[in-house]
Amino acid sequence: MRRSWRLPVALVTAVVVAEAAVLAMRPRDRGPEPVPVEPRAYFSEAQIEKAEDFRGGQLLIYLAQTAIGLGVLVVFARRPPERLAALRRPVVAGAAVGAAISVATGAAAQPLAAVARERAKDVGLVTQGWLDYAGDVAKSQAIAAAIAAAGGAVLVFGMRRFGSRWWLPGAVVVVAFAAITIYAGPVVLDPLFNDFKRLPAGELRSDLLGLARRAGVDVGEVYEIDASRRTTAANAYVTGFGHTKRVVLYDNLIRDFNPAETRLVVAHELGHVHNHDVRGGLLWLAIVAPFGTWAAAVVSERLAPGGAALSPGAVPAVALALAIVAPVLTIVSDQLSRDVERRADAFSLELTHDAETFIEFHRRLAIKNLSDPDPPAAVRFLFGTHPSTIQRIGMGEAFER
Repeated sequence: MRRSWRLPVALVTAVVVAEAAVLAMRPRDRGPEPVPVEPRAYFSEAQIEKAEDFRGGQLLIYLAQTAIGLGVLVVFARRPPERLAALRRPVVAGAAVGAAISVATGAAAQPLAAVARERAKDVGLVTQGWLDYAGDVAKSQAIAAAIAAAGGAVLVFGMRRFGSRWWLPGAVVVVAFAAITIYAGPVVLDPLFNDFKRLPAGELRSDLLGLARRAGVDVGEVYEIDASRRTTAANAYVTGFGHTKRVVLYDNLIRDFNPAETRLVVAHELGHVHNHDVRGGLLWLAIVAPFGTWAAAVVSERLAPGGAALSPGAVPAVALALAIVAPVLTIVSDQLSRDVERRADAFSLELTHDAETFIEFHRRLAIKNLSDPDPPAAVRFLFGTHPSTIQRIGMGEAFER
C-alpha cells in the first residue's frame, strides 16, 4: 500500500470494522420503541435548569481536561524524555517512559478535576473530604503509572521482537488485559477504594435472589458497596465473570429507594447477566482491537520524531496515537452500549411487570444524581453510554400502554 494512503485507510478501516461489529452484535430484542415524552411532564423547570447547568459545566471541564491531556502527550511525542529513553535496557526504558507519561498527564489533569469535584460538592453530590480524596487520587495515579509502565515495557518488547508489525500481538495484549481486568478487578482493584460486603440475609436479599431464580440467571453474588462515603448519587452495576461475577448495589440505592425500586434495578442488572453482556463487550473488543492497534501504529509512525521509531522514544507517539484512535472507536461502541442498556431495561420490565415503578425510579434517580434528563442529541451520540432519562421514561410508558 502506498505510504500516503496508509493513514486514511487504516483509520477508515478501524471505524468501518467497529461499526460493522456494532451492527452485527446489536440486540434485536430491545423492547418497545419509547414514546415521545415531554421532559416538563416529569421534571420542574428548576430541576431541568439545575441539571443542565451542572452537567454542561462538568462536560466543559471534561473537554478541557482532554485537551490538556492531549497537549501533554504532544509535548512528549515531539520531545521524548531522552534520559529515560536512553536507559541501557530498552524494555526498562519503555516502562520508565510509560510511567512518566502517566504521571505527567495525571498531574496536569488534577487542577480541573478538583474544580469539577468542588462543583459536585456545591450541589451535594460529593461527601468525601479532601484528605480522603487525595488518598484516592494517589492510589489511582500509582495504579495508572504501574499499568502504563507495564504497557510501555510490553510495547518496546513487541517493537523489538516484531518490528513494524508490533500492532498485531499488541491487539492480543489489549484483549487479554481487558479480560484480566474484568476478571480480577472486582477482587483486586475495587477493594482498594471501597468496602464490599455481601448483601445481608433478609427480605431484600431473599427477594433479589428469588428474582434471579425466576429469570433463570446465575447471579454469582450480590454485594453492597459503601459508596455513600464519597457521593450521594445512587447506582448499581454488574461486573466480573466466572468466579468473580457479581451484582453490586450502592448503599445509597438501598437506603434512599424503596424495595420495589431496588428490585427493579437488580432486574436490570440481571438482564446484563442473562444476555452475557460482559462477554459480548469482550467479543466486540476482540473484533475491533487488531484494526484499532493497526490504526494507532500507522498514526504513531507519523507522530514519532526522526530516529525514535521502534525504540523507547516511540512510546509517547504510540500513547498519543491511542489517545486519538480510542475515543473515535469508543463513540462507535457507545451505540452498542446504549442498545445493550435498553435491552436490559426491557428485561427488567418484562421480569417485574412494573412500569409505574420503572418510570418513577428513573425520574427520582435523575433528580438525585443531577442528571440532564434530555441532553442534546450531539452529547448523547458522543458521550452517551445509556439511553437518556426521557428515553427510559418513554420506554416505560410504551410498556405500560
